[in-house]
Amino acid sequence: MSVSSLFSPFRHKSLSLPNRIVMAPMTRSHSPGGVPTAEVASYYRRRAAADVGLIVSEGTGVNRPASLNDPDVPRFHGEKELAGWQRVIDEVHAVGGVMAPQLWHVGAVRTRSESWSPPGPYDSPSGLSRPGKSFGQPMADHEVADAIQAFATAAADAQRLGFEAVELHGAHGYLIDQFFWEGTNERADPYGGPSLVERSRFAADILKAVRAAVGPDYPIIIRLSQWKQQDYAVRMAQSPAEMQQWLRTLVDAGADILHCSQRRFWEPEFEEDGSDLNFAGWAKKLTGQPTITVGSVGLSGEFIAAFGGEGSEPASLDELLRRLDRGDFDLVGVGRALLQDPDWATKVKEGRNDELQPFRREALATLS
Repeated sequence: MSVSSLFSPFRHKSLSLPNRIVMAPMTRSHSPGGVPTAEVASYYRRRAAADVGLIVSEGTGVNRPASLNDPDVPRFHGEKELAGWQRVIDEVHAVGGVMAPQLWHVGAVRTRSESWSPPGPYDSPSGLSRPGKSFGQPMADHEVADAIQAFATAAADAQRLGFEAVELHGAHGYLIDQFFWEGTNERADPYGGPSLVERSRFAADILKAVRAAVGPDYPIIIRLSQWKQQDYAVRMAQSPAEMQQWLRTLVDAGADILHCSQRRFWEPEFEEDGSDLNFAGWAKKLTGQPTITVGSVGLSGEFIAAFGGEGSEPASLDELLRRLDRGDFDLVGVGRALLQDPDWATKVKEGRNDELQPFRREALATLS
């Protein structure tokens, strides 16, 4: 199929992109002490120079003591850290690129190293890392307020440094998502409740605070998922109606673009409805907002298995292009294919499919 739709321009508010390809956020752990290095800046520059329309950075921690579970994941606060991010965005801009940092708080998720612990207690809605599993500390009211402000401050810093948008990580079982999920949110205050809309107040208050910090025209993206790293099969919105209520709450609070994470983009979200729309397709249909689809784009095998060591081979883009041409979604998140090969987008654009590379786990060890 023709890739012309994939390389058509996209505009929303102040965001202007040359094409529909988004580099998906991928944790790299190559920023010693949380400070992005010159190598990190070069890593993003190479992709910006090779036809990636929008780069979304790896997850980067907001200013809470345990926002990250790895000392070498970058932070988005502090003088040295923000100076590192200034170098990143300057390098990306030098080749005409567009970039958004992903603002992150991991919540009640254990550290990756037995030799390091964060300098403070693990935040969580209710002291649970998964249903029935105690971990972390339930956040007091002042800690909830501080976390909300931390996201807003980071967003304002991103705008000041010159990033064209920001993304909030509200997916995959991390802090914002832990508030969404009834399995980890048992709060009896206004940040909890039996309905998904009630449990969305934390995310909505973050979105409102970020919107107040950056103004009306600065694009805010939020990444969402039904699945969690704690439970791949869980679904929070059980029907289109419930999903519409959830997503409308977020859009009304300030979300501009919904980044809809699936493990496999081609899987329908509500099979019983008889529709083949995926998560991003339903989100666009239900809200009218632009959406990003993501999940095993351009490669065989889904990314959880790949990060566990399973190799993935280049795969056809025909089904993705069919859905994009149909208008199901607006933008396409590409993860492992771009992690492996900075020139992936250029090769697709030029029809050099025989040069597309398989993904190998060894690519995680370097910033190629």
